[in-house]
Amino acid sequence: MATETPQSDVSLTQGDITKAQVDTIVNAANSQLIGGGGVDGAIRRAGGDAIEQACAEIRKRDGGCPTGKAVITPGGNLQAQYVIHTVGPVWDDGNSGEPELLASCYRESLRLAADNGIQSIAFPSISTGIYGYPIEKAAVVALTAVNDFIKEGNIAPKKIQFVLFDEATHKHYMDALSTVFPKSETTH
Repeated sequence: MATETPQSDVSLTQGDITKAQVDTIVNAANSQLIGGGGVDGAIRRAGGDAIEQACAEIRKRDGGCPTGKAVITPGGNLQAQYVIHTVGPVWDDGNSGEPELLASCYRESLRLAADNGIQSIAFPSISTGIYGYPIEKAAVVALTAVNDFIKEGNIAPKKIQFVLFDEATHKHYMDALSTVFPKSETTH
């Protein structure tokens, strides 16, 4: 399913983000920008040493990446030219600023994409793996943050894709899509 906005096409797909045919993919990173598991591990394995070296330079220069912020590196061996690394919040109880920090991940990633002239971007479901953010809540936050970013008149990539690893995650995002975007904006 895809949703069209004046500037951008937002779509959902189930699959492997490392194979997304976009200018940049977003990595659900940790604040030290040190390789981990899940999406981060898959992106680093597929992207190779160029990503590791760029993250090491950012760590040396900035000490890492704070929660809710984003940094950009080359894509290395990936099809994508760039990787935007963003650090999502660890789920506590939902009353510790998690929704705001998660929304910031999406906004900061889109802002960084716009600053670098990126025309297409693929997001995973940030913070819903080891960080424990409930998928149904994260999906609403993610799609709302993207929709708000576009509706505020910000320059955004023309193609915004959510590449979701499994069927359950995809279903939660499909459910959220129908509540976040009015039916008049949704196409099949």
